[in-house]
Amino acid sequence: MNAIDPALSGTPVMKLLSGNHACALGAIAAGCRFFAGYPITPSSEVAERLALQLPEVGGVFVQMEDEIASMAAVIGASMGGVKAMTATSGPGFSLKQENLGYAAGAEIPCVIVNVMRGGPSTGMPTRPSQADVMQARWGSHGDYPIIVLAPASVEEIYTETIRAFDLAEVCRSPVVLLHDQVVAQLSETVALDAAPARRAERKWASGPRADYQPYATESDGIPAMARPGDGYRVHTTGLTHSESGFPTQNPEAVTRNLSRLFTKLDHHRDRIDSWETLHCDDAEVLIVAIGISARAATRAVEQCRAQGLRVGLFRPITLWPFPERQLREVAAKARAVLVPEMNAGQLRLEVERVLGGMPVEGLQLISGEPIVPADIAARASALARGA
Repeated sequence: MNAIDPALSGTPVMKLLSGNHACALGAIAAGCRFFAGYPITPSSEVAERLALQLPEVGGVFVQMEDEIASMAAVIGASMGGVKAMTATSGPGFSLKQENLGYAAGAEIPCVIVNVMRGGPSTGMPTRPSQADVMQARWGSHGDYPIIVLAPASVEEIYTETIRAFDLAEVCRSPVVLLHDQVVAQLSETVALDAAPARRAERKWASGPRADYQPYATESDGIPAMARPGDGYRVHTTGLTHSESGFPTQNPEAVTRNLSRLFTKLDHHRDRIDSWETLHCDDAEVLIVAIGISARAATRAVEQCRAQGLRVGLFRPITLWPFPERQLREVAAKARAVLVPEMNAGQLRLEVERVLGGMPVEGLQLISGEPIVPADIAARASALARGA
């Protein structure tokens, strides 16, 4: 039995995996058959695993000359009808942004893994950070939709990698899997699926070839792609285009097509949105956190509860589009919100925007060390006691 059999054999198994290893197995279970990337700490183990295991399932691994070319190769493979992925960290994620914007504008499904490390610039390659929260949403130029998932455990990296491919295919969108170095290189016991259920597939064009419009849509806002070899004519460009795919600067066509692009994810929020709550029903102090900071916050909440303090946790698993409605609902009874994060306050800014005038306090750490439960518990306790 080879290394990837458990995810495909039909026999549920428990395996001790790192987050990066789980990501590679999740990609294969989701149907990924192409990876292009360039080594960069702390994501390199994803590429190392896939270099060994993709050929075993008929897939292709390519180490490209840099991150720019890697993203371009992934886009090309996806346009060729293959589920495709790349993996990187902060500096490489910056280099991928132009092509990531192209994928968003041309609506090309793909998955981008970003294992966050300390920055800016080269920063701290072996230390954790959560400072790519806003870059994951707004890293490329212009307005565009994107899906970003933020797993907080090794098992969740496995399941969210699978979900990332499903969302990319259904929504014709790039999907970013965003997690920090701690979770990526942590080892935990993971329950691997039995033979995975049939995975979501992209919508392929059908009907008369002469009538095909590459960016014409139905009620779900997602245009059908032309399967290579089926004879449908397609023009794909990064320029603003009409339903035909050809460039246009006609104001009506531009407004119509960009408006559809900006709002297409709204039709699929039931599938996209994912979040977790802990003791939120009566919480007077609400903690909002992602990744390893949410793991620390979970322990902090239990410590506060043991003292009789009403503290709860809201954890976005889908980070973008941000789960605004769900956060407002769980924060309705709270009188204070605490956002612990390993950056200078990026998630706090979004929480403040969503919650309007509610007091939101940040607990930031930028030293390259993870936030510990005791620090979160101490501040949450003080807020719960009115200090």
